This record gives sequence, C-alpha cells and structure tokens, in this order.
Amino acid sequence: MPYPTPASLLNVELNPGKPPILHVDTADDAPAWAAEHHRALRTLVTEHGALLIRGLDLRDAERAGDALHRLAPAQMTDKESFAPRRTYTPGVYSSSAWPPNQPMCMHHELSYTLQPPGLMLFACLTAPTTGGATAIADAATVLQSLPTDLVHRFEQEGWLLSRTYNDEIGAPYSQAFGTDDRRAIEDYCRTAGIEFDWQPDNSLRTRQRRPAVTAHPVTGRRCWFNQIAFLNEWTIDPEIRDYLIDVHGADSLPFNTRFGGGDTIGPDIIQLLNDTYTAHTAREPWRAGDLMLLDNVRTAHSREAFQGPREVLVAMAEPLSPLSCPPTGEMSAR
Repeated sequence: MPYPTPASLLNVELNPGKPPILHVDTADDAPAWAAEHHRALRTLVTEHGALLIRGLDLRDAERAGDALHRLAPAQMTDKESFAPRRTYTPGVYSSSAWPPNQPMCMHHELSYTLQPPGLMLFACLTAPTTGGATAIADAATVLQSLPTDLVHRFEQEGWLLSRTYNDEIGAPYSQAFGTDDRRAIEDYCRTAGIEFDWQPDNSLRTRQRRPAVTAHPVTGRRCWFNQIAFLNEWTIDPEIRDYLIDVHGADSLPFNTRFGGGDTIGPDIIQLLNDTYTAHTAREPWRAGDLMLLDNVRTAHSREAFQGPREVLVAMAEPLSPLSCPPTGEMSAR
C-alpha cells in the first residue's frame, strides 16, 4: 500500500548509472527520523526499486541497528545463508563473509529459499578505501534484455541449486540452519521442499528447485529473480574452482546451479547473464553513515571487490508468499 510522501522526501536525486539518492540532515536522531518516515520511505522504494539515504550518520552498530529496527520492526532470521554472517542483534547481521578480492555477482538475496525477503536494508558503518560498492540492477529490465528462448526455458523448468555443506567454504550447516540437530534440519528441509542426503563424512548435500522469474507482489511486473549466475561454478574464480574440484570432486562443490530439469548450465550462459547485469548496473560508492533500502524482488544487488576495512550491517524483512515451483522429486530422508 502506498503512503503519502512528505515534502522533505520528494527531492530524490536521480542520475543515470547511480541508485536513487535522498540527502537528509537528521544526524541528531536518525532512529526517530526513520520511525517517522518509514512508510513513506517504503513507498519510495517500491517506486524506484532502491533508495540510498545519505546524511543519517549511522556510524556505530547500536545506532544503525536501532534505525533498521524502526524501519522494519518484523525482521527475518537469516536461514540457509551461503556464507557466514556475524549477528549484531536479533535480525541484524554483518554482510556475508566473502573474500574482499572476490566480487559477489548480482543476485536476489535468499531467492533459493521458500520465502525470500521482500525488503533488504543495508547500513554502512565503515566505508572501504576503494571498491566495495553495493551495486544494483533492475530485475524487470534484465528480464526484458535476456533472450526469449532462454527465459522461456527457465520459466518452464525453474532452476536447481545444489549445495554441499562443509566446514571449509561457505556457511556450515549448523549456521545455515541455526542448529546442528539433524532431525530439526531434516524437518526444515522437508517443509521447504529441499532434498537432503547425509554423506559418510558427515557433510550434508541438498538440492532445491525454485522459480527463476516471479511477479512483483505490488506492481505485478515480471522480474528475473534468482541466484543462477552468482552460485554457479563458472562464476567462481577459476583457480579456486579447480582447487575445490581437486579436493572435493565436481559433484561436491559448496554450491552450483543447473536448469530446473537437471541439465548443466554452460559458461556461455553464465557469461551472458553476468554481462546483462553489467549492462544495467547502477552504483554509488559507500560513505560511512549511509543507509540503503532495497526492493529484493525488483532489484538485484552485488558487492564489488574492495580494499581496506568495510563494515556494512544487513537486515531482511517482509517475507514473500511461498514461491511456487514443482518439487525436485521425492524428498530424501537419509
């Protein structure tokens, strides 16, 4: 539901190649300002897909966490994360632990879960020396730019994510599922439509099928909504990929994606997807104190490689209705 936008929020700066930016002067009490304007800000996010708010001076975790809770009181618990996160307060996390010299390609947060977040919130406490921007891309535009036959296939089949949880790379299953109780993990997987298979070395393999295209819950626009490129083996740095295959085997990569029917996705398709994202990328370097609100359906986001300290808090809210996609088959129970 849209809400009236106060005059003070109407002056959103719109420039090609950059996210919408709103300059404010509320450094004295950013959490109170966030509480007062959260509905109007949410309307602006629906209108523009994303909003970078500059001038809140969110430079410490307590102040930033308070502002995030005011903007989205019912925050989601991070589940099935692909990389470890630090918890600051319930519902407020660090950005995913990922090597600073490796970019995180465009994706929609937790789009492989049954109920992904509809809203993402980022607060930059410390900006890196170089790089590290959270760049964005409009998902409806990306969808329209992709070849029709490729889109049709993904619409018909969905996409398949396979994961092998271990303690070396990515989030271990105890962190991803919030427990090391096997029965609780199995129950979660059955409820979420995830195949699971415990390995002799006590690692866990899972597979889940999800839709690649979805309708925006407010506007109804069709959006390219997935993590097909980001979590595919061909997006991994070649040296790291070769090492992982040598150590764990081609079928035991920490994550990989396929067409929903099980066929492999070649490097040419992954390159096409990443090139399409690049062609529609908007970016603005972080400044300490910045806040970004992101419509997780309409807008994909990435994280550039960076140098220097970088501390960005993350919160997720507004879980979507369960995404509909045919299951991958009989659920394993081993």
